Amino acid sequence: MTLFKDLFRRIRLSWVWIAAQFVGILLLVLVCLAWTRVPEKHVWQVVLSLLLPLLVLAGGVVLQAGTMRRLADDDGERVHLAWGALTLVFWAALFALSWTILDWCEDQIPQASSYLNSRFSAHARATVFTFDHIQRWLGWIIWVLRWIVVPGKILPYAMASSQWGWRLHWRRVLRILWSWRWWPAMVIAALIAVWLPGRFFAGIPHGTVQSQIWHIAVKLLGAYLLSVSCWVIVVAWLAVLFSRQQPPPPQLWKDTA
Repeated sequence: MTLFKDLFRRIRLSWVWIAAQFVGILLLVLVCLAWTRVPEKHVWQVVLSLLLPLLVLAGGVVLQAGTMRRLADDDGERVHLAWGALTLVFWAALFALSWTILDWCEDQIPQASSYLNSRFSAHARATVFTFDHIQRWLGWIIWVLRWIVVPGKILPYAMASSQWGWRLHWRRVLRILWSWRWWPAMVIAALIAVWLPGRFFAGIPHGTVQSQIWHIAVKLLGAYLLSVSCWVIVVAWLAVLFSRQQPPPPQLWKDTA
């Protein structure tokens, strides 16, 4: 079976969890928005404002762990869903820490651009290595790190952790990270899920207020569908790459969700 046939087969057999991705992520986003509107005048409101982030985190990791496990092969060493979801918290925290560092780096771009610009000759500063050029290049580097490099390095470990807990098969994960089939998938997914939706909102609004509201709603819906679809396909593709590292176990991929 070819890689792409295996990819679409896994998506077809995991349609319940994939549908849960589209509905569940939207519900979690709505809960986060509602959390920002919770007042804190009474004790129960304060308790609710403290519990909602924990519920969102728990729902998110269970949803992702369940989807990853359904798309992947069960090799007989799989841990319980609750433990697999719990280990995802570590990788989510690592991802958040990486983004915090990248946010700090992004804030330093103007200062770094000014310094780098000053290190070149007057002709280079006025033609190639201008402040705007250097600032744009550094912004591209941060974008690549944020949407391709960091997720591409963490996601294989996270998926392995959802399967095997902390008994990670390090060699299998490292083979994924060195595979030429993995990084092009991350580049394509980043362009479709992040860069393309960003272009939706690049134009200048025009028309009546009602038409602008409809346009924004359609653009938000399109951005959401593209992002979740790319996420599902990337996770399914990762499951395919993991499965090609060893012969599939017997009685695999029953049609039960």
